[in-house]
Amino acid sequence: MTAYEPSGDPGAGTGPAPGPAPVGYDAVVLAGGAARRLGGADKPGLRVGGRALLDRVLAACAGARTTVVVADPRPTARPVTWAREDPPGGGPLAALAAGLRHTTAELVVVVSADLPFLAGPTVGRLLSALAASDADGALLTDADGRDQPLVAAYRASALRRELAALARDRADLTGLPLRRLTGALRLTRVPDAVASFDCDTWDDIATARARIREHGHVLDEWITAAKDELGIDLDVDTGVLLDLARDAAHGVARPAAPLTTFLVGYAAGRAQGGPEAVAEAARKAAALAQRWAEEAAEAQSAPAAGQPDVAPDATPDTRPDAR
Repeated sequence: MTAYEPSGDPGAGTGPAPGPAPVGYDAVVLAGGAARRLGGADKPGLRVGGRALLDRVLAACAGARTTVVVADPRPTARPVTWAREDPPGGGPLAALAAGLRHTTAELVVVVSADLPFLAGPTVGRLLSALAASDADGALLTDADGRDQPLVAAYRASALRRELAALARDRADLTGLPLRRLTGALRLTRVPDAVASFDCDTWDDIATARARIREHGHVLDEWITAAKDELGIDLDVDTGVLLDLARDAAHGVARPAAPLTTFLVGYAAGRAQGGPEAVAEAARKAAALAQRWAEEAAEAQSAPAAGQPDVAPDATPDTRPDAR
Protein backbone atom coordinates (compact mmCIF):
# COMPACT_ATOMS: atom_id res chain seq x y z
CA MET A 1 0.00 0.00 0.00
CA THR A 2 1.11 3.54 -0.70
CA ALA A 3 0.87 5.87 2.27
CA TYR A 4 -2.34 7.85 2.29
CA GLU A 5 -3.20 11.26 3.66
CA PRO A 6 -6.94 11.97 3.85
CA SER A 7 -6.78 15.68 3.08
CA GLY A 8 -6.32 17.33 -0.30
CA ASP A 9 -7.62 16.69 -3.77
CA PRO A 10 -6.11 14.25 -6.25
CA GLY A 11 -3.67 16.00 -8.53
CA ALA A 12 -3.24 18.96 -6.23
CA GLY A 13 0.19 17.98 -4.97
CA THR A 14 2.24 20.53 -3.08
CA GLY A 15 3.98 22.36 -5.89
CA PRO A 16 2.81 25.15 -8.18
CA ALA A 17 -0.08 24.51 -10.53
CA PRO A 18 1.04 23.23 -13.93
CA GLY A 19 0.43 24.92 -17.23
CA PRO A 20 -1.60 23.27 -19.98
CA ALA A 21 -0.79 19.58 -20.32
CA PRO A 22 1.04 18.56 -23.50
CA VAL A 23 -1.14 16.86 -26.09
CA GLY A 24 -0.40 13.64 -27.90
CA TYR A 25 0.42 11.10 -25.20
CA ASP A 26 -0.28 7.39 -24.93
CA ALA A 27 -1.11 5.46 -21.77
CA VAL A 28 -0.09 2.01 -20.57
CA VAL A 29 -2.15 0.55 -17.73
CA LEU A 30 -0.78 -2.49 -15.91
CA ALA A 31 -3.75 -4.59 -14.78
CA GLY A 32 -2.56 -8.19 -14.83
CA GLY A 33 -1.14 -8.72 -11.35
CA ALA A 34 -1.99 -11.73 -9.19
CA ALA A 35 -3.42 -9.66 -6.27
CA ARG A 36 -2.02 -12.15 -3.76
CA ARG A 37 -2.61 -9.81 -0.79
CA LEU A 38 -6.27 -9.70 -1.82
CA GLY A 39 -6.48 -13.47 -1.86
CA GLY A 40 -6.31 -13.59 -5.65
CA ALA A 41 -9.39 -11.39 -6.11
CA ASP A 42 -10.01 -9.66 -9.43
CA LYS A 43 -8.44 -6.40 -8.29
CA PRO A 44 -9.05 -4.31 -11.44
CA GLY A 45 -12.73 -5.24 -11.22
CA LEU A 46 -13.18 -4.31 -7.57
CA ARG A 47 -15.50 -1.35 -7.23
CA VAL A 48 -14.88 1.89 -5.40
CA GLY A 49 -17.74 4.34 -5.57
CA GLY A 50 -19.66 2.02 -7.86
CA ARG A 51 -16.92 1.99 -10.51
CA ALA A 52 -14.32 -0.67 -11.17
CA LEU A 53 -10.80 0.39 -10.25
CA LEU A 54 -9.71 -0.14 -13.85
CA ASP A 55 -12.48 2.11 -15.17
CA ARG A 56 -11.51 4.84 -12.71
CA VAL A 57 -7.93 4.75 -14.01
CA LEU A 58 -9.09 4.70 -17.63
CA ALA A 59 -11.19 7.80 -16.98
CA ALA A 60 -8.09 9.60 -15.67
CA CYS A 61 -6.26 8.76 -18.91
CA ALA A 62 -9.13 9.69 -21.20
CA GLY A 63 -6.95 12.20 -23.04
CA ALA A 64 -4.55 9.55 -24.31
CA ARG A 65 -4.37 8.94 -28.06
CA THR A 66 -3.95 5.22 -27.42
CA THR A 67 -4.58 3.44 -24.14
CA VAL A 68 -3.03 -0.01 -23.76
CA VAL A 69 -4.18 -2.25 -20.91
CA VAL A 70 -1.81 -5.12 -20.16
CA ALA A 71 -4.14 -7.84 -18.93
CA ASP A 72 -6.63 -10.38 -20.21
CA PRO A 73 -9.47 -8.58 -22.04
CA ARG A 74 -12.59 -7.65 -20.08
CA PRO A 75 -15.50 -5.20 -20.49
CA THR A 76 -14.40 -1.61 -19.89
CA ALA A 77 -16.11 1.76 -19.83
CA ARG A 78 -14.27 2.89 -22.95
CA PRO A 79 -12.39 1.14 -25.78
CA VAL A 80 -8.75 0.19 -25.17
CA THR A 81 -5.99 -1.84 -26.81
CA TRP A 82 -5.23 -5.11 -25.02
CA ALA A 83 -1.77 -6.61 -24.60
CA ARG A 84 -0.20 -9.37 -22.51
CA GLU A 85 3.32 -10.16 -21.43
CA ASP A 86 4.62 -13.61 -22.37
CA PRO A 87 4.36 -15.58 -20.23
CA PRO A 88 1.44 -13.95 -18.35
CA GLY A 89 2.29 -12.92 -14.81
CA GLY A 90 5.84 -11.97 -15.69
CA GLY A 91 5.85 -8.90 -13.47
CA PRO A 92 5.57 -5.15 -14.03
CA LEU A 93 8.73 -4.75 -16.10
CA ALA A 94 7.70 -7.44 -18.59
CA ALA A 95 4.17 -6.02 -18.64
CA LEU A 96 5.44 -2.51 -19.35
CA ALA A 97 7.55 -3.79 -22.24
CA ALA A 98 4.52 -5.61 -23.69
CA GLY A 99 2.34 -2.53 -23.46
CA LEU A 100 4.94 -0.15 -24.83
CA ARG A 101 5.06 -2.10 -28.11
CA HIS A 102 1.57 -0.80 -28.92
CA THR A 103 2.35 2.90 -28.35
CA THR A 104 3.62 5.50 -30.80
CA ALA A 105 3.66 8.76 -28.82
CA GLU A 106 6.90 10.09 -27.35
CA LEU A 107 5.21 10.75 -24.00
CA VAL A 108 3.73 7.72 -22.27
CA VAL A 109 1.77 7.71 -19.02
CA VAL A 110 2.36 4.45 -17.13
CA VAL A 111 -0.03 3.60 -14.29
CA SER A 112 -1.25 0.58 -12.39
CA ALA A 113 -4.95 -0.31 -12.34
CA ASP A 114 -5.38 -0.01 -8.57
CA LEU A 115 -5.34 3.78 -8.13
CA PRO A 116 -8.80 4.84 -6.91
CA PHE A 117 -7.95 8.54 -6.67
CA LEU A 118 -6.08 8.99 -9.92
CA ALA A 119 -7.68 11.81 -11.91
CA GLY A 120 -7.15 13.79 -15.07
CA PRO A 121 -5.43 16.71 -13.30
CA THR A 122 -2.84 14.29 -11.91
CA VAL A 123 -2.03 13.02 -15.38
CA GLY A 124 -1.79 16.59 -16.67
CA ARG A 125 0.51 17.54 -13.83
CA LEU A 126 2.87 14.66 -14.59
CA LEU A 127 2.97 15.47 -18.31
CA SER A 128 3.57 19.15 -17.63
CA ALA A 129 6.37 18.39 -15.17
CA LEU A 130 8.03 16.12 -17.72
CA ALA A 131 7.67 18.61 -20.57
CA ALA A 132 9.16 21.38 -18.44
CA SER A 133 12.33 19.38 -17.71
CA ASP A 134 15.00 17.43 -19.54
CA ALA A 135 14.29 14.34 -17.43
CA ASP A 136 13.41 10.91 -18.77
CA GLY A 137 10.32 10.70 -16.60
CA ALA A 138 8.15 12.39 -13.97
CA LEU A 139 6.64 10.28 -11.21
CA LEU A 140 4.51 10.80 -8.13
CA THR A 141 5.83 10.48 -4.61
CA ASP A 142 3.57 9.42 -1.76
CA ALA A 143 3.02 10.91 1.69
CA ASP A 144 6.27 9.34 2.90
CA GLY A 145 8.26 10.68 -0.05
CA ARG A 146 8.62 7.29 -1.73
CA ASP A 147 8.80 7.08 -5.51
CA GLN A 148 5.78 5.58 -7.28
CA PRO A 149 7.06 4.51 -10.72
CA LEU A 150 3.63 3.17 -11.71
CA VAL A 151 2.05 6.61 -11.46
CA ALA A 152 4.32 8.37 -13.90
CA ALA A 153 4.89 9.91 -17.32
CA TYR A 154 7.96 8.83 -19.30
CA ARG A 155 9.69 9.57 -22.57
CA ALA A 156 9.08 6.48 -24.65
CA SER A 157 12.53 6.75 -26.24
CA ALA A 158 14.16 6.53 -22.80
CA LEU A 159 12.06 3.50 -21.85
CA ARG A 160 12.91 1.72 -25.09
CA ARG A 161 16.60 2.53 -24.69
CA GLU A 162 16.78 1.01 -21.23
CA LEU A 163 14.61 -1.97 -22.13
CA ALA A 164 16.94 -2.69 -25.04
CA ALA A 165 19.92 -2.50 -22.68
CA LEU A 166 18.28 -4.99 -20.32
CA ALA A 167 17.45 -7.30 -23.22
CA ARG A 168 21.12 -7.39 -24.19
CA ASP A 169 21.95 -8.82 -20.79
CA ARG A 170 19.07 -11.33 -20.73
CA ALA A 171 16.43 -12.19 -23.28
CA ASP A 172 13.67 -12.73 -20.73
CA LEU A 173 12.39 -9.82 -18.60
CA THR A 174 10.18 -12.10 -16.52
CA GLY A 175 10.54 -11.49 -12.81
CA LEU A 176 12.81 -8.46 -13.10
CA PRO A 177 11.88 -5.63 -10.74
CA LEU A 178 10.82 -2.34 -12.27
CA ARG A 179 13.69 -0.54 -10.54
CA ARG A 180 16.09 -2.25 -12.93
CA LEU A 181 14.65 0.10 -15.55
CA THR A 182 13.77 3.22 -13.54
CA GLY A 183 17.11 3.16 -11.72
CA ALA A 184 18.81 4.05 -15.00
CA LEU A 185 16.48 6.97 -15.77
CA ARG A 186 16.74 10.65 -14.87
CA LEU A 187 13.52 11.39 -13.01
CA THR A 188 11.70 14.43 -11.71
CA ARG A 189 9.22 14.05 -8.87
CA VAL A 190 5.72 15.38 -8.18
CA PRO A 191 4.39 14.98 -4.62
CA ASP A 192 0.78 13.82 -4.38
CA ALA A 193 -0.23 11.89 -1.29
CA VAL A 194 -3.77 11.21 -2.49
CA ALA A 195 -3.41 10.23 -6.14
CA SER A 196 -0.48 7.94 -5.30
CA PHE A 197 -2.64 5.83 -2.97
CA ASP A 198 -2.99 2.28 -4.32
CA CYS A 199 -5.09 -0.67 -3.18
CA ASP A 200 -3.09 -3.75 -2.28
CA THR A 201 -5.20 -5.06 0.62
CA TRP A 202 -8.85 -5.20 1.66
CA ASP A 203 -8.07 -2.50 4.23
CA ASP A 204 -6.93 -0.28 1.37
CA ILE A 205 -10.18 -0.94 -0.48
CA ALA A 206 -12.15 -0.06 2.66
CA THR A 207 -10.14 3.15 3.10
CA ALA A 208 -10.81 4.20 -0.50
CA ARG A 209 -14.52 3.47 -0.22
CA ALA A 210 -14.75 5.45 2.99
CA ARG A 211 -12.91 8.46 1.58
CA ILE A 212 -15.18 8.97 -1.40
CA ARG A 213 -18.15 9.13 0.96
CA GLU A 214 -16.63 11.94 2.99
CA HIS A 215 -18.61 15.16 2.86
CA GLY A 216 -16.07 17.00 0.73
CA HIS A 217 -15.89 14.29 -1.95
CA VAL A 218 -19.14 12.33 -2.14
CA LEU A 219 -21.04 14.66 -4.47
CA ASP A 220 -18.25 14.98 -7.05
CA GLU A 221 -17.67 11.23 -6.89
CA TRP A 222 -21.35 10.50 -7.42
CA ILE A 223 -21.69 12.93 -10.35
CA THR A 224 -18.59 11.49 -12.05
CA ALA A 225 -19.83 7.94 -11.57
CA ALA A 226 -23.30 8.83 -12.87
CA LYS A 227 -21.90 10.54 -15.97
CA ASP A 228 -19.71 7.52 -16.71
CA GLU A 229 -22.63 5.14 -16.23
CA LEU A 230 -24.90 7.21 -18.49
CA GLY A 231 -22.22 7.86 -21.10
CA ILE A 232 -22.39 11.62 -20.59
CA ASP A 233 -19.29 13.67 -21.34
CA LEU A 234 -20.55 17.06 -20.19
CA ASP A 235 -18.73 19.26 -17.70
CA VAL A 236 -21.37 21.49 -16.13
CA ASP A 237 -21.32 23.82 -13.15
CA THR A 238 -22.82 21.63 -10.47
CA GLY A 239 -23.00 24.60 -8.10
CA VAL A 240 -25.61 26.20 -10.36
CA LEU A 241 -27.72 23.04 -10.31
CA LEU A 242 -27.41 22.70 -6.54
CA ASP A 243 -28.51 26.29 -6.05
CA LEU A 244 -31.45 25.65 -8.37
CA ALA A 245 -32.44 22.51 -6.45
CA ARG A 246 -32.30 24.46 -3.19
CA ASP A 247 -34.42 27.30 -4.58
CA ALA A 248 -37.00 24.89 -6.00
CA ALA A 249 -37.21 22.96 -2.73
CA HIS A 250 -37.60 26.06 -0.59
CA GLY A 251 -39.65 28.26 -2.91
CA VAL A 252 -42.02 25.64 -4.36
CA ALA A 253 -41.98 22.21 -2.68
CA ARG A 254 -39.34 19.68 -1.74
CA PRO A 255 -40.16 17.22 -4.57
CA ALA A 256 -39.73 20.11 -7.02
CA ALA A 257 -35.95 19.99 -6.59
CA PRO A 258 -35.17 16.70 -8.42
CA LEU A 259 -37.97 17.23 -10.95
CA THR A 260 -36.76 20.72 -11.82
CA THR A 261 -33.15 19.68 -12.32
CA PHE A 262 -34.36 16.83 -14.51
CA LEU A 263 -36.38 19.25 -16.63
CA VAL A 264 -33.35 21.54 -16.96
CA GLY A 265 -31.27 18.67 -18.27
CA TYR A 266 -34.02 17.58 -20.61
CA ALA A 267 -34.41 21.13 -21.97
CA ALA A 268 -30.67 21.44 -22.54
CA GLY A 269 -30.63 18.09 -24.31
CA ARG A 270 -33.52 19.09 -26.55
CA ALA A 271 -31.59 22.22 -27.45
CA GLN A 272 -28.56 20.04 -28.25
CA GLY A 273 -26.51 22.38 -26.12
CA GLY A 274 -23.49 21.97 -23.90
CA PRO A 275 -22.68 23.46 -20.50
CA GLU A 276 -23.91 26.88 -21.64
CA ALA A 277 -27.36 25.48 -22.45
CA VAL A 278 -27.55 23.83 -19.02
CA ALA A 279 -26.55 27.08 -17.34
CA GLU A 280 -29.15 29.08 -19.28
CA ALA A 281 -31.93 26.60 -18.56
CA ALA A 282 -30.93 26.56 -14.89
CA ARG A 283 -31.00 30.38 -14.80
CA LYS A 284 -34.54 30.47 -16.17
CA ALA A 285 -35.76 27.80 -13.78
CA ALA A 286 -34.10 29.51 -10.82
CA ALA A 287 -35.77 32.81 -11.73
CA LEU A 288 -39.12 31.03 -11.87
CA ALA A 289 -38.54 29.42 -8.49
CA GLN A 290 -37.63 32.83 -7.09
CA ARG A 291 -40.89 34.29 -8.37
CA TRP A 292 -42.79 31.46 -6.72
CA ALA A 293 -41.00 32.14 -3.45
CA GLU A 294 -41.76 35.84 -3.65
CA GLU A 295 -45.47 35.17 -4.24
CA ALA A 296 -45.56 32.79 -1.30
CA ALA A 297 -43.92 35.40 0.90
CA GLU A 298 -46.40 38.06 -0.22
CA ALA A 299 -49.31 35.72 0.48
CA GLN A 300 -48.08 35.09 3.99
CA SER A 301 -47.69 38.79 4.75
CA ALA A 302 -51.03 39.89 3.23
CA PRO A 303 -54.20 40.00 5.39
CA ALA A 304 -56.38 36.92 5.29
CA ALA A 305 -59.52 37.18 3.18
CA GLY A 306 -62.48 38.69 5.09
CA GLN A 307 -60.31 40.06 7.93
CA PRO A 308 -59.96 43.82 8.60
CA ASP A 309 -56.72 45.37 7.41
CA VAL A 310 -55.89 46.83 10.82
CA ALA A 311 -53.67 46.19 13.73
CA PRO A 312 -55.22 43.78 16.27
CA ASP A 313 -55.65 46.52 18.85
CA ALA A 314 -57.30 49.07 16.52
CA THR A 315 -60.89 50.21 17.23
CA PRO A 316 -63.58 50.74 14.60
CA ASP A 317 -63.75 54.47 15.41
CA THR A 318 -60.10 55.04 14.51
CA ARG A 319 -60.00 53.19 11.21
CA PRO A 320 -59.69 55.39 8.11
CA ASP A 321 -62.69 53.73 6.47
CA ALA A 322 -64.93 53.84 9.54
CA ARG A 323 -68.51 54.90 8.85
